[in-house]
Order: sequence, then C-alpha cells, then structure tokens
Amino acid sequence: MKPETNKTLIITYYWPPAGGPGVQRWLKFVKYLPDFGVDPIVYIPENPTYPLWDENLVQEVSDKVTIIRQPILEPYGFASFLSKNKTKKISSGIIPNKKKQSFVERMLLWIRGNMFIPDARIFWVKPSIKFLHNFIQENNIETIITTGPPHSVHLIGLGLKKQNNIKWIADFRDPWTTIGYHKALKLSKKSAQKHKDLEKEVMNSCDKLIVTSPTTKSEFEKITSNPIEVITNGYDVENISKKPMDSIFTLAHIGSFLSERNPRILWKSLSELCKENKDFANDFQLKLIGAVSKEVLETIKEFRLEGYVNHLGYVSHNEALQEQKSSQVLLLIEIDSEDTNCIIPGKLFEYMVSERPILAIGPEHADFKNIIKETNTGTFFTYEEKEALKSQIETYYNQFKQNTLQVNAVGLQKYSRKKLTEHLAQLITHKS
Repeated sequence: MKPETNKTLIITYYWPPAGGPGVQRWLKFVKYLPDFGVDPIVYIPENPTYPLWDENLVQEVSDKVTIIRQPILEPYGFASFLSKNKTKKISSGIIPNKKKQSFVERMLLWIRGNMFIPDARIFWVKPSIKFLHNFIQENNIETIITTGPPHSVHLIGLGLKKQNNIKWIADFRDPWTTIGYHKALKLSKKSAQKHKDLEKEVMNSCDKLIVTSPTTKSEFEKITSNPIEVITNGYDVENISKKPMDSIFTLAHIGSFLSERNPRILWKSLSELCKENKDFANDFQLKLIGAVSKEVLETIKEFRLEGYVNHLGYVSHNEALQEQKSSQVLLLIEIDSEDTNCIIPGKLFEYMVSERPILAIGPEHADFKNIIKETNTGTFFTYEEKEALKSQIETYYNQFKQNTLQVNAVGLQKYSRKKLTEHLAQLITHKS
C-alpha cells in the first residue's frame, strides 16, 4: 500500500524559465519534497514578465510535480513604453544611484513604490484567490506555501487563509520593508505605512514563517509571535561538464552587481597591486558574470581597471557554475549597511562547493561572514579593512603562482538542498 502523502500547494512567481537566484530555492525544494512524503503542486503565472530568462532550467523541473498556471496582468509591459531598458533594470532590482537617476527613473520608482503596493504583481492576487479557493477544496490540499518576493504572493496566501481552514507557511527569501531597495522606492508616508500594515497582517495570519537568515528571524520576532524557522539557501549536486582552470589569476563576481555594491576598497587595492607588481598586472583578470550597474563600471574605469575586465553578461545557471569552478578566486560583495546583515546570497552556497576560495566584503555583522568562517571556505573583510584586503589578494595571487591556491572546506553537508528540504518537509507534515 502506497504511504499517504501531504498535498502541498506552493505559490510562487519565479519558476523556470525564469533566471536568476530567486527561482533556485523552490525549484530545488520541489525536486526533493517527494522523498519526504510531500506531494508538491506549484502555482505560477501563465504569462509572467521575468527580468531574466534561463530556458535550460526548464529541464531541471521535477517530473513528480504538478504545475498549474493562471494569467497575470503586469504593469511592466505598459511602463516599458517609457523606457524598456530602465524598466527591466528596476524590475530586476538594479536601482541607479540616487544622485544619477534620470527623470524617467525617478518617475518609475515613484510609481512602483506608491501605485503598486506591495509590488507590481498585485493584480495577480484577487484572481488567484478566486481560482485557488476552488482548487484547494476540490483537491484536498492540506498545506499552502507562499514565497516572496514579490510579497504580493503572500497576499494570495492571506486571502486563502481567510477563506479556508488550511495550514499556511509564508517563506521570505528576502525581508519586506527592511530590504535595501525598499528605501529607494520614494514612498509617501501613507504608502510606507501600508507596506508595514500588510507585512504585519501577513506575518500574524500565517501559521509559520520561514526565513533565510538568523538576522531576519530576529527582525521578524519584533513583528510577530508566530513560529519562525531559519532555512537557508543551499547547494545541489550539479552534473555539469568541467572547464579547465583559468590559466590567469581571475577574480570572478557572479550575479547582479548592484550600484550600492560598489567596493571602492577592492578597486583601489587591485589598482595599487597592478601598479606595484608587474607580474600581477600581467596575470590578473576581473571576470564579471551577470548584470552590472553603470555606476560599478564607471568606478572600475575611474581606477583604470577597465582593461582587466572580462564582462560575460548574463549566462545560464550551468554556465555560471562552470565559470565559478574554473575561476581562481570568487568575489562575494554585499552592501555596507545594517539593513544587509540579514542577506545571505544564494550563490554563497554554490561558491562553497566550487573548491575555490571566496573573497567576501560586507557589513561587520553580516550573517554570511559566520558561514564562511565555520566552513573554512574563504576570507571576509569589512569596507574599512582595505590594507588587510589588499594583503589577502596578494596572498591568493602568490598561492596561484605556486600552484597551491585551494580551500579545505568543512561542514558543508547541512547546507545541501536535500538536507534543507528534509527540514522543510518536517514543518509541512508537523500537525501542530
């Protein structure tokens, strides 16, 4: 007799062929949930406007998952008449430096923050509640999970919770009102309060919350007394063809390089090393993979490093994995702000199993600092530690020249996608 499984409805905006880090978390959870007695059903938009596309990820969708779709109306299509490029960048989270924003950019940000609360996917909420209410009744769904951003997805969960006696878990891949870009949305006082009110209602109406970092858990505990679990992102066993190691000293940054993630101490250190050490200058390359803001490129040019840049642009997830495994050192940069202490970039975990040293820069109390330290996968510096950073780059370079540049990682298993999914399944199947 086949053991009973828990039917779980997962409501998400990002799903293959969407590219970028937002899609990976639930793509991998869904892959392993059936191993732990959970039958996943994924609800996604039929006609989304994704800022990044990766058709290769479609092949990674588990054949054990049921997928249902409903149309979505998104204003980004209309906004693109003003500026398709600027709209796409803002949609993907690349917000220009405040001092350098054009009139169109300022207008788009104001509209995004004040007209579409909590975000531009708000028009998917009511039709989804109507459709899913009947679906839940007809298919004996026991649990629903909403994952944001976009946080409008949580409003679907809120509506369904009010209509159905059902268990609701809200997964926050990023915070809501304390995430870095929230302050850039030019919110009116009334709009800012509406965000906070919705955030509070969601957190106090769901049965459980999942967050990706200890700092976010601490922040949310001030808003709700509901149980909060930390389930970080993680790594999976990927079957990708290997590329030869780069023959030159490559420092690689993979993922979006936002305007606020612009570490002048790094550019200054690299500029000085190129001037002081001819061999370093001949061997060095800065490899940028993914969208890079105009401000970051301008600063690189300011320090006369543009000749060392190899900007590959956005590549598929598999290509990104190949590049990070073949690079000499991997760069992990986070915004220097208390608001980003909670951010643990998803790529960190893929970095950790790439067998390449991580060079990380971020705020002093960043949660990812502790993970790098406990797993012995690299080094971390604050934005004030320029000389120490420069010295570490030089050390890595000397090890590269001696063919001894490597890492000896420890304790990685608990960050595997399957192990993390086991934790998630326990939350889903627990009856309390």
